[in-house]
Amino acid sequence: MKLQLITLQGVNYDEEAYSVSLPTMEGEITVLGHHEPLLSALKPGVIAIRRNKDDIDAKLEQYATYGGVVEIGDNQVRVLVDEADYGDEINEQEATAAREEAERLKASASNQKELADAQAVIDRQAVRVRVAEIRRRHRRG
Repeated sequence: MKLQLITLQGVNYDEEAYSVSLPTMEGEITVLGHHEPLLSALKPGVIAIRRNKDDIDAKLEQYATYGGVVEIGDNQVRVLVDEADYGDEINEQEATAAREEAERLKASASNQKELADAQAVIDRQAVRVRVAEIRRRHRRG
């Protein structure tokens, strides 16, 4: 199937793929070729792409994403998100430090806006850390 991962910065992925796993609002789904048409909102989470049927999990390409939409139809998947950070480019220590700093800011927030802003950073960095941990485990295994 044809898979496109498009962000505000441009196209991150525009190739054939065997499957893609996506974090929809209703739960994680895995899309294979000739999937039924679907339009769904995405929540923050991991997008995992399997290029070939026989690829082991260590060869999956993961992206940290923070919500968006997916459109599935005609043996094509189009994922539209504001941002998608490629797993191999995420620095786990930096993401962990940023999450911890955001947690400190949340604890000292003096109004709802500061609280919401800090929570948004916590959520974003938590996804980045999760993807970095997956990549680290696969490199070790």
